[in-house]
Amino acid sequence: MATIVCKGTIFNKIEAIIFDKDGTLENSQFFLTKLAQVRIDEIEARIPGMASELTKVFGIKHNALDPAGLTAVGSRQENELATAACIVKTGCGWFTAKQIVNEAFVAASQLVVRDANTSPLFVGCLPVLKTLAQAKVKLGILSADSTAGVRNFIERSHLSEYIELAMGVDDEINKPDPRLFVRACQAMSVNPHSTLMVGDSLGDIAMATAAKAAGTIGISWDNNTVLTAANVTISNLSEIQILNSSN
Repeated sequence: MATIVCKGTIFNKIEAIIFDKDGTLENSQFFLTKLAQVRIDEIEARIPGMASELTKVFGIKHNALDPAGLTAVGSRQENELATAACIVKTGCGWFTAKQIVNEAFVAASQLVVRDANTSPLFVGCLPVLKTLAQAKVKLGILSADSTAGVRNFIERSHLSEYIELAMGVDDEINKPDPRLFVRACQAMSVNPHSTLMVGDSLGDIAMATAAKAAGTIGISWDNNTVLTAANVTISNLSEIQILNSSN
């Protein structure tokens, strides 16, 4: 167990820390913005007149991504359903709308590639993860991305040595459903009461709070956003420090 401190907030008897991926460990702002724009283009090519509404739905403002918007925090499934719902309003049938969305999203994923250049590990993350792992704190990633996407991120960022759990959203359960956090803890053989959650969205914080986590840490990466629902908000992962550990 370890004692973790962040900006004066102390968390005692911590067994594990679960991190969100996008916007927390992975600097995916450029990738997600580009992906959303290409998805819009693909839908617009199939159904003209959709671009303006989808720009708002996806959370794109002034060619930048709203960190609380659908693209930033929603799963692939949630993005597809929201897009299909917009298309239905044009008079299109539900199943046809879903097919159009699937085709557009597949096309977009082939045009916009997530890799170490478009979605790098935030600078400064690796030393922190290494220090935590060396202190025998179990580390996991729980993301709205797919599990395959999480594993790809871990591999290309060379984190396999430190991250014990790679979990994404692969079924109907999405953030902020607390069952996701409980599943992650069970997979790591730890208790939610001794596990911290680190994330950049309200969904991360709400999920962990409902699951009775040991605490929640919001991260904003220097954009001055404060997640008031979190126990503490930091602007750099290096602010997570170990006071002591005993194993």
